Amino acid sequence: MRVGVPKEIKVHEYRVGLTPASVREYVAAGHEVLVQSEAGAGIGAADDDYRAAGARVVATAAEIYAAADMIVKVKEPQPAEWVQLREGQILFTYLHLASDPDQTRGLVASGCSAIAYETVTDDHGGLPLLVPMSEVAGRLSIEAAAMALRRHSGGRGLLLGGVPGVPPARVVVIGGGTVGVHAARVALGLGAETTVLDRSLPRLRQLDDIFGGRARTRYSDTEAVEQELRAADVVIGAVLVPGARAPRIVTRRMLSIMKPGAVIVDVAIDQGGCFETSRPTTHADPTYVVDGIIHYCVANMPGAVPLTSSHALNHATLPFGLRLAAKGMAALDDDPHLRAGLNVHRGRIVHPAVAASLGMTEGPRPLAA
Repeated sequence: MRVGVPKEIKVHEYRVGLTPASVREYVAAGHEVLVQSEAGAGIGAADDDYRAAGARVVATAAEIYAAADMIVKVKEPQPAEWVQLREGQILFTYLHLASDPDQTRGLVASGCSAIAYETVTDDHGGLPLLVPMSEVAGRLSIEAAAMALRRHSGGRGLLLGGVPGVPPARVVVIGGGTVGVHAARVALGLGAETTVLDRSLPRLRQLDDIFGGRARTRYSDTEAVEQELRAADVVIGAVLVPGARAPRIVTRRMLSIMKPGAVIVDVAIDQGGCFETSRPTTHADPTYVVDGIIHYCVANMPGAVPLTSSHALNHATLPFGLRLAAKGMAALDDDPHLRAGLNVHRGRIVHPAVAASLGMTEGPRPLAA
């Protein structure tokens, strides 16, 4: 198969779909790989590194989209990209369609087969291609909150870990999944007083074991959320419903009970956000203020650390990508977990959660082209 890797064009997105090490694996398996010039610049991978790995480096993204049987990316295609996709072409990347009707319509119109990293599953009911970036985003969320809390950023002027004689900040993490665990781990490591809310009692028990009682855990009902918001200096939104729009946990009314200058970091923003007042921001302009509360809602947080993120992502995606390259869409016949990643196929939405979130019609879910 001919596999194409365009340079990412989302604002301040420096990750790359395939690292040189991954290109070597594709080439060793007998595939041709086309990489756009400077696609790996954000991770310090020069064009010559890709050539040494066996790739053919081309000048433009248009050449990639015109020639490749499968496009491997990191972020969802932007409008200038989705119009270059074509019928029968495979797109393998993060999509997050549940909050993006325009992109969904663009993919449907293209006729391509779009497989989303975030809905590929595993034998344990997990989301193996989402986990690495959730780990990165969870850890970055606390770094972002710490910066936003500084007075010159509009925050309360509070040090997360405090100092002897001065209490630390109070961090509330809504959602006890991968993002929540990694956010809580970093917050605790910095000395913040940390609480994790979740609606699964078994998960809360696991969190107690993971943190050895250092983090407080609470069942996430409305009363608990409101009580924690009143005391919080930082709130991390880490709620996920696979493939679907994130539920709105914190309403605008609830902002009025928070401390002025407190910080919200909405890691669920790719799926629409779990705060009513969330809207996507960029690394170039990451925060805004609503009712005195600082909102950090960058939609591609791991793009800030592309060297770490690209390698972590490639380690997870490579086995699935190689299966697709070897068999094309027929790989979905043999692999129900890869099949779960199929969101759009030949002009139809085929993922039920995406269709339900967008109020669009779900077409029949094919096994292969």
